Amino acid sequence: MNSVDASIIYFLNRFAHRVWIFDRIVVLLEVNTLLKGGLAMTVLWWLWFGRRKPPGEERRILLFGLLASFAGLLLARTLALLLPFRERPLRNPLLHFQIPYTLDPKLLIGWSSFPSDHATLFFSLAVTFFFVSRALGVIAFAYAFVVVCLPRLYLGIHYPTDILAGALLGIGVGSLGRLQRLRRIVTDPLFKWLEISPASFYAFLFFCSFSVAQQFDAVRDMGKLAFELVKFTVHR
Repeated sequence: MNSVDASIIYFLNRFAHRVWIFDRIVVLLEVNTLLKGGLAMTVLWWLWFGRRKPPGEERRILLFGLLASFAGLLLARTLALLLPFRERPLRNPLLHFQIPYTLDPKLLIGWSSFPSDHATLFFSLAVTFFFVSRALGVIAFAYAFVVVCLPRLYLGIHYPTDILAGALLGIGVGSLGRLQRLRRIVTDPLFKWLEISPASFYAFLFFCSFSVAQQFDAVRDMGKLAFELVKFTVHR
């Protein structure tokens, strides 16, 4: 833990466990998937169907960005597993962290905090929206920081450097959508699928966007169960 991380966490934690309703609102922002992934996917579907100009390349950017956010999230989780374990600020004994009201202190036990997969996901989506609509992109960047990331700092779920690393990773993978050749390579098969079978394509797109809206909670639960089953089978 560096001095910048510590100073920011100390500053934010001064306001914790003072006003119950404020802490409750911040916890709600953290746990409510509708206000984060649900809203982001609403914007994506609106951009997909609501643009007046010819939508071809914009749809390619949106589709590539959605898939890139998946890849970025997977990369962030892989790094969290491979890099040295980093305990969450709320359980770091050096910080003497004051737990905000209504926050479960056992949250994410055993999960390394670096980098932030939330920052990776939402900053990747923000840069994708920016490529389609600059105004919406700027709003998405602000929303990703204020509504998604800042509560995680306040609640002691992440250090600032966790957020910074995740944001840079998300912006990096999302920015690949500007490479037209790469974008075409990835999206051409999917748009051929759209031409051949619109129903199955949109079912797939709905499934992907629903997973993002739920922030992959169901997928993570199934993955965790699969891991536990494999572990149980190996140790029998």
